[in-house]
Amino acid sequence: MSHGWVRLLATAVLIIAVLLVVRLHRAGGAAPQDGISTGHRLAAGWCAECHAIEPGDVRDGKGPAFQRIANLPSTTALSLNVFLRSNHTTMPNFIIAPGDAAEIVHYILSLKRN
Repeated sequence: MSHGWVRLLATAVLIIAVLLVVRLHRAGGAAPQDGISTGHRLAAGWCAECHAIEPGDVRDGKGPAFQRIANLPSTTALSLNVFLRSNHTTMPNFIIAPGDAAEIVHYILSLKRN
C-alpha cells in the first residue's frame, strides 16, 4: 500500500471514531443546551483571540466569525471535526480532545441560521 493510501485510511478511521464518540456522547442523555454552553466555554478559551465566537459579533479577528463558518454551505459536523484535527498554517496547532472538539462543533452548528 502506498503512503498516501495509508494516510487516507488512517484519516477515515479517525473520522469514524470521532463520529462514534459524538454519537455515544449524545446518546448519554446530555441535553443539547448543555453541549452548546460547554462548546461556548471551550471556544471562549481557545478560539476567541482570533475568531468572533458570539452570534452577531462583527469585530475584526484573524479568523472568520463562527457564525459565518456555521452558515457556509460546506459546514457540517464532519467537516468541522476534520478541520479541527488538521494542521493549518494560519492557525495554532491545538490538540483538542475528541469530546471537546465535539462540543465546539456543536456550538458552531448552533449558530447556523435557518
